[in-house]
Amino acid sequence: MQAITEKRVNEILGNARGKVVAVVGDVMLDRYFWGSVSRVSPEAPVPVIDLESETYHLGGAANVANNLQSLGINPLLCGVVGDDNSGKSFMDIALKNGINTSGLFIDTDRPTTIKTRIIGNNQQIARLDRELRKALSSEAEAFILSTLNKTENLAGLIFQDYNKGALTEPLIKQVSAFAKEHKIPVFVDPKLENFFDFKGTTVFKPNRKEAQQALSMALKTEDELLKAGKLLLQKLECENVLLTLGKDGMLLFESNGTILSVPTRARHVADVSGAGDTAIATLSAFMAGGATVTEAASIANYASGAVCEEPGIVSITPEALL
Repeated sequence: MQAITEKRVNEILGNARGKVVAVVGDVMLDRYFWGSVSRVSPEAPVPVIDLESETYHLGGAANVANNLQSLGINPLLCGVVGDDNSGKSFMDIALKNGINTSGLFIDTDRPTTIKTRIIGNNQQIARLDRELRKALSSEAEAFILSTLNKTENLAGLIFQDYNKGALTEPLIKQVSAFAKEHKIPVFVDPKLENFFDFKGTTVFKPNRKEAQQALSMALKTEDELLKAGKLLLQKLECENVLLTLGKDGMLLFESNGTILSVPTRARHVADVSGAGDTAIATLSAFMAGGATVTEAASIANYASGAVCEEPGIVSITPEALL
């Protein structure tokens, strides 16, 4: 793991501040019911939650944008929301958080994706999802591509895939071609459905489960992990693969053959929700600020660990990171 000083982190953050990074992918609204549990229901063996509060947060690709904004980046959010109350709430929160929503297409034929989490005694008890996973319309694809073409001086572009339909094969190819033409670094947080559609990217960041499914191989031993990373570099023709391993940290595979292990450190883990979003946001933000990929990977590992110490979806801040 690369050692990084506080001075260097502040230098990179200063260089990144104010730059524009686009986030293209599945946006969603996260709703939380917070309460306390002290008894079991007489009707069924389930906890009874005394509801204390209800909160709304930006989720999915929007959480990536929120993390970018917290680090001083100006995020451009591109995706789709429904023409419904959840969509209106989403837009209100995004604008309040300082996120540019000009890349969001409002679709009258689909609901806004909303995930409702029920939290009792600071632990998640259940989750309710409302979503429609159909592919984005050609009209929405053209809208997103047009928005990107009208945006000048993009310092990076993130594909954030949750298999909800926002990232289609045509859109991925068109946006990738746009980024290549304008020499914009591309970062990918994939899911299985589009896994091998992302070619020639700057950093491809799957987790262990996603890589296992895509390669149809177990990733338990060191030899298996090393084989998988090299295979992904070859198949995806990308510059770097950052394989995230949860409590085991990360493995960075560079196209020049360098392999870096990024270990984690012992933490009190309250909630792993959003850790991947924080990692990809921090990675792209720090590379926009001039960090090397090894520096950015090490810092992203710290950032994702820090947000796991808090219940619910939280964004990384420079203060928490330092």
